[in-house]
Amino acid sequence: MFLGEYSHALDSKKRIFMPAKYRDELGETFVITKSVDKCLTVYTLPEWEKLKAKLDSLPATKSRQIKRFIFANADDAHCDSQGRVLISAPLRDYAGITDTAVVIGVGSYLEIWAEDEWIKAREAEEAADIAQMMEELDF
Repeated sequence: MFLGEYSHALDSKKRIFMPAKYRDELGETFVITKSVDKCLTVYTLPEWEKLKAKLDSLPATKSRQIKRFIFANADDAHCDSQGRVLISAPLRDYAGITDTAVVIGVGSYLEIWAEDEWIKAREAEEAADIAQMMEELDF
């Protein structure tokens, strides 16, 4: 399970350090793609296959645009020997990642945010709103 929050500067080759805590669970190859929240999502291959199966089970008329958004923007990724991962320029541009990225654990996957966007997202969170959502979802 992916938990926690880690902030790292991009190196001169635009790679980010993937926290050691996550690397074993990610495996040798993993997938990075766009999220609807203006960040990137990182999936292990088994989680990627679950997502693909779920999308494949939906009617094409309802899933076409979602598939295009997720799959057309996805990249296979891996960490180098020092734990760094290269994020493609289109994905960095989409998320607004220029110098510092925040990697957060979200249970079964990770998110990678531009530091300033993550700060804005956290500041917009209100405990009362989260409590209301939890109540609506019978959580």
